[in-house]
Amino acid sequence: MTEPSLEKFQDIIGYRFKDCRLLVEALTHSSFARETSERARDNEQLEFLGDAVLNFLVSVRLAEAFPEDKEGELSRGRARLVGADHLARVAAGLELGEYLRLGKGEEKTGGRSKSTLLVNALEAVVASLYRDGGLEVARRFVEDFVLPAGFEASAGDLFSVDYKSALQEYLQGDRLAPAEYRVVEESGPEHQKTFTVEVRAGESWLARGRGSSKKSAETQAARELLERLGKKAEIRG
Repeated sequence: MTEPSLEKFQDIIGYRFKDCRLLVEALTHSSFARETSERARDNEQLEFLGDAVLNFLVSVRLAEAFPEDKEGELSRGRARLVGADHLARVAAGLELGEYLRLGKGEEKTGGRSKSTLLVNALEAVVASLYRDGGLEVARRFVEDFVLPAGFEASAGDLFSVDYKSALQEYLQGDRLAPAEYRVVEESGPEHQKTFTVEVRAGESWLARGRGSSKKSAETQAARELLERLGKKAEIRG
């Protein structure tokens, strides 16, 4: 990694490392560490630490922002904010893939845009900030880049149940195949359609949902099936 690259990334995150070796380590994938002749540490240990630091800081912020909310709601909010989908978007916004140190194989197979690599590197960056500057530096990074702007006003979206994911987790827990969704009916004019979606899971579980989009119909179908399976109360926390 070149010095200009390090400088550019530090400009983006608004922090200057006292020990740049920590940042280099955070951006070093194991494939690079295996192939290079230099003594290079990969980012796996920093990823482990960063995951814990990130969970802690997001938990503290949620508890501060929503003091009246229950544990179940806060847990759902945290799961969204530290989940792979959200963190991958954060990493993409930082153009983190541009700065990764990858082995030749990962480079050829598009490693710079792989969500898993980006999320792992982002967590490692959080840990590198914590080790270099302490918890306050890591907290500022989380506030500036991980937490959505104005998230305090988005409790409805943040704490709402993701029924499709909840159904998937339930099926995985019972070692069953993923649910299958299919549109069984479309009605109404083109600009105001209503979709009916059927979800199937296991050998005999079936439910339907309706909505103004395929996504909302799938959500309703997943919710209906979970309620039939008696999982409603548990999911709501």
